[in-house]
Amino acid sequence: MPDVQSSRDIIIRTGSWRDAVRFYEQVLGFTISSRAEGMVGFETGSFCLYIEKGAAHGPVFEYLVPDVESARDLLVRAGCTVVEEDPAVPRCYLRDPYGMTFNVGRRP
Repeated sequence: MPDVQSSRDIIIRTGSWRDAVRFYEQVLGFTISSRAEGMVGFETGSFCLYIEKGAAHGPVFEYLVPDVESARDLLVRAGCTVVEEDPAVPRCYLRDPYGMTFNVGRRP
């Protein structure tokens, strides 16, 4: 799986969603770049930070690959664990053996 690239996206999920959105917009002064039901994206300069409504799970980075299923299977065999998966979103959160959580997404 040598064909992996990172995206600029980082997602955090929080039960204090409204407070978090207010913090990133008003305290840090980030510009809202997208808004959907239960999720707001902020442009920070180097990366896009998404704040999602829900139970906290720590920051999630994103790796883009040509084939999500094959990449997931290879990564699980290599010691990663599936944290959350929902093809409808699409979402495939994995945690590597060293503690990093990331989404495996399809590269456009």
